[in-house]
Amino acid sequence: MRKTIGLFCAMAVVLAWAGRAAAHCDTLDGPVIQDARRALNDGDVTPVLKWIRAGDEAEMRRVFDLTLSVRATNAKARELADTYFFETLVRLHRAGEGAPFTGLKAAGRDFGPAVSGADKALETGEIDAVAELIAHEAKHGIVERFKRARAAREHAGDSVSAGRDYVAAYVDFVHYAEALYETAHRKAGGHGEAEHGHR
Repeated sequence: MRKTIGLFCAMAVVLAWAGRAAAHCDTLDGPVIQDARRALNDGDVTPVLKWIRAGDEAEMRRVFDLTLSVRATNAKARELADTYFFETLVRLHRAGEGAPFTGLKAAGRDFGPAVSGADKALETGEIDAVAELIAHEAKHGIVERFKRARAAREHAGDSVSAGRDYVAAYVDFVHYAEALYETAHRKAGGHGEAEHGHR
């Protein structure tokens, strides 16, 4: 099971590296905005502070207070103020990840079985289904790359073009394996964990 969970983490990184995975922290129905709505409804900024670095807390509190005062004006002001609050929160969260803020994304986006499975696992406390899914995909990915590299290797000396085909397959295979291995042996912890405030 420990090896399977390691592959779960590894595959997440490989998918991000390959451009197939997307974070859902910037969607209007994602976990960050859900906490933001809760904070506004309760008049308490605390639920969103876990999503940002401790150094950004003062700005977040300032924007939250401003949002509360403006949103009481009328419905249009409320909509604009809420959007400003959401955008600021996601921008600060993304900055903590070392990622750019590219705007809020519409609700209802499909992020695939890994993201939905990971969220479901946290809700239910059951990791087996998503861990097995990711382990299966990781094994499939590395086996397929191995087969391509092995087949190309057999003909690498036939021509310069065939040699280049082998090098391309070799690089893809080795980089994929390296990403899986390094992530599986990475210490557990979130992005920017030391800098985040946990109150």
